[in-house]
Amino acid sequence: MAEDLDFHSFLKTQTQTRPSSPKNRTMSSILISPPVEIRGTLDPYSGTWDKSTARHLLKRAMFAPNASQIAQAVTDGLDLTIQKLFATPPDPGLPLNFNEPNDPNVPIGSSWVNAAITPNLNYPQLSVRAWQLSLFLNEGVSIREKMVLFWHNHFVTANALIGKMIYQYVSVLRNNATGNFRTLVEQMTVNPLMLMYLNGNESNKNAPNENYARELLELFTIGKGVEAGPGDYTNYTEQDIKEIARALTGWTSNGVAFNQAGNLPPAIFRPNRHDTGTKTLSNRFGNAVISNLGDQEYKKVIDIILNQAEVSRFMARNLYRWFVYYFIDDEIESTVIEPLADVLRQNNYEIQPTLTALLSSEHFYHDNAIGAMIKSPVDFTMSTIKPFEVTTNLNLKQTYQLWFALHQLNTTLQQDVFTPPDVAGWKAYYQEPVFYRYWINSVTLTTRRAMTDGMATSVNTIFNRPYGIDVLKIVDAIPNSSDPNDMIQALIDLVLPYPLTQAQLDYLKDVLIPGLPDFEWTVEYGAYLNDPTNATIRMGVENRLKALFTALLGLPEFQLQ
Repeated sequence: MAEDLDFHSFLKTQTQTRPSSPKNRTMSSILISPPVEIRGTLDPYSGTWDKSTARHLLKRAMFAPNASQIAQAVTDGLDLTIQKLFATPPDPGLPLNFNEPNDPNVPIGSSWVNAAITPNLNYPQLSVRAWQLSLFLNEGVSIREKMVLFWHNHFVTANALIGKMIYQYVSVLRNNATGNFRTLVEQMTVNPLMLMYLNGNESNKNAPNENYARELLELFTIGKGVEAGPGDYTNYTEQDIKEIARALTGWTSNGVAFNQAGNLPPAIFRPNRHDTGTKTLSNRFGNAVISNLGDQEYKKVIDIILNQAEVSRFMARNLYRWFVYYFIDDEIESTVIEPLADVLRQNNYEIQPTLTALLSSEHFYHDNAIGAMIKSPVDFTMSTIKPFEVTTNLNLKQTYQLWFALHQLNTTLQQDVFTPPDVAGWKAYYQEPVFYRYWINSVTLTTRRAMTDGMATSVNTIFNRPYGIDVLKIVDAIPNSSDPNDMIQALIDLVLPYPLTQAQLDYLKDVLIPGLPDFEWTVEYGAYLNDPTNATIRMGVENRLKALFTALLGLPEFQLQ
């Protein structure tokens, strides 16, 4: 696959000629700025609903909306837009054999998910990664794929060598994306890929493995809290980890079974490997006693953990950092996190009502919340493609190769989907005090700029053809685009999180028509509209717009959402 289209052939990384940007706002100033103060409570938002608020909601709940989606959200209003975000989207279909002619069981164009796997054919690994990237690209107005990535960062697995296991794992995340957290914890606990990743498949009554028990508490449900003493944290103790590890013994997975045709195999419970003794938890869990419940014992463990109110607070903070901002002070803890945790508990750990409350709150739409995030690599990559409705006519093989090249791009930008750096996920969502700023460094910023330059100028190529923004198509769809001020403002409204300063507006217009009065653009663009087949006129307008798009996407604000 890489021989035909890899990341480097897709993205030309040579430096493009960029206009000099205004000096009042730089990427460095964003990276060193102190946390912003976001205020307001979880009370329903009652302010103005307009393009700015609609764009903010869609940018946070989706991957990069386009102009028509933003406009429809403005028309629909807040409540209906949120209903649409949580509506059940179409079935995503299955990942396919896109290019492997030597698979006797799966013809090209068919799916390998329920077929027998031929040894030494590794294409399912590439196929499932490309397929997941395509779901980010083609999500529609839906929160599901944003939640799939959230849960992947939460219930981390990595280093999977079996494509079917990855597909099974991500399907669990997708099927439960906005459903019940308890159900998702249960299914993840006995997921074959999770069992392999955290060594649960090796755990038995004679040698309980503590890896999953530890992460179940520390990362997946309740969090450590402040250390209270040796082996004793605010929310659990080391002894709790040992006892829970005993309760989870007996589960294993059969990697060989994934090579066979038919439905994907579930985890296997082997009673002779299960510790049937009584397990007693610490006073952190009310000294709960767990008797032998065989293959249902893991559910009892999860029930005991989720009975602790701190679980709902822990999850509320994680959702807040994913959708709102990283900084949580005492006021936010009391006015947003605690009431959000209450919603989660009152709804028996259902995610949809919890997220609905957060995304409908006055806090979410506070001015300082808008544009406060640095885009993750996936958000960034999607934002260079989706708002501009970039398309190209490719066959199946080429389509999958493009998707995989975009996956490679995200990996280079340090968000390797299906291979997070460790069990805690990506540092941007938990590592104080840097948080989102982890996404930006000398390597990733250079690559981001190469991507935006290439998309704005169509220097990026796939299969020896340009791949980038059709700047004329975008501008032609803007009402009154013959007015440079209206046209530039429409582009800002599409891709930037908040209004620009007058100096930045002047800078962008000077890039479009250097030192010229507004009517020069009106005349030149009007000539193109009157004779769009005139190659000389068309090229002149297109080159001006490419310079404008390069400057616009090169602004520090484009890295924010």
